[in-house]
Amino acid sequence: MSGGPEIAREEGESKGRYWLVLDGHEAELTYSRLGAAAIIIDHTGVPDALRGRGAGQAMVARAVKDARAEGRSIVPLCPFAKAQIASHPEWQDVLQGRI
Repeated sequence: MSGGPEIAREEGESKGRYWLVLDGHEAELTYSRLGAAAIIIDHTGVPDALRGRGAGQAMVARAVKDARAEGRSIVPLCPFAKAQIASHPEWQDVLQGRI
């Protein structure tokens, strides 16, 4: 999704989310904070109209990038996020227990 839509982020005291809108459809990745040092990715939702266009992967990549920048680790409970991180060895440094 290089050159694609901007991925937005909001984070509260205990939860956060990333989202993007493409062609009027919103995709999102939600997470829960696990203290200050980790996040639990619990859901990735991509509407059928955006499937196969890299929206979910782009949001996981952004979560990995932000986790690195913030010194956080990731617990990927969401099956999609878990599969994405497993298929990208260069992202696995952020898995909880690996930082």
